[in-house]
Amino acid sequence: MFICMVVNDALQLTLVTSLYVISYIFRKIHLSVCCLLVMTAVFTTRSTPLILAGMAVERFISICFPLHFSYMCTVPHTLLLIGVILILAATPPITDLLIIVIKEPPSFFHSVISCDHSLLFPDSSIYYKNCVFDGLYLSFVALILLYTYCKIMLTAQAASTSLASVKRARNTVLLHGVQLLLCMLAFVVPSLQAALISLFPQLIMEIRYVFFLVVYIIPRFMSPVIYGFRDELFRKYWFRYLSCQSLKIIRVRPGTLKEACR
Repeated sequence: MFICMVVNDALQLTLVTSLYVISYIFRKIHLSVCCLLVMTAVFTTRSTPLILAGMAVERFISICFPLHFSYMCTVPHTLLLIGVILILAATPPITDLLIIVIKEPPSFFHSVISCDHSLLFPDSSIYYKNCVFDGLYLSFVALILLYTYCKIMLTAQAASTSLASVKRARNTVLLHGVQLLLCMLAFVVPSLQAALISLFPQLIMEIRYVFFLVVYIIPRFMSPVIYGFRDELFRKYWFRYLSCQSLKIIRVRPGTLKEACR
């Protein structure tokens, strides 16, 4: 699940950054190219919260049902869960495409537009349909997170608050919660961004840039930080590296520096 999330986030960052750069440099591109980029970016953006919810469920099973973990969380079951997540994430962009194929004339797909979701899918029914999808996904992921965290907390109190595995699971789900809160902004951003742009049309570029950073960039950089600093070996060498850099800055004697950084 973690490998799937890393690959998904890397692809999502690449696509979203490319779209943002394209919107500044080229202004307008062919609709078919824009459609491919936007649909893939939407798909990867929707996948991240669902993958995190799946990881929270896996942690919940390992703590609350440890005897069943070995046959419930197998590789085939994990692959099946990833497949379900990908289908759920792909449903909104595919239905968007089907709606414009049905409602728009063929000449629409040969036009040149500014690569933006609202311009690519201008039909109002798509907006309301996405609001329904976003509300369902938001509620689903939030309920899973709340349930798994509460059950792990109850297990920790019932078993032993000093149990290392329970503490680690509780902290992991809590960190997933922070990630999910940021990632779930992707479910409400289209509606919120459209409302702000309609109120402040002169600040359209600034609004898009703020949402670009807060919703698409910052949550994706949290995963390597969270999993990196929770690893004891990585944390040990990271602090050693920082201490060596501090010694270099204050320019201690060469022999002392070599000894401290060994």
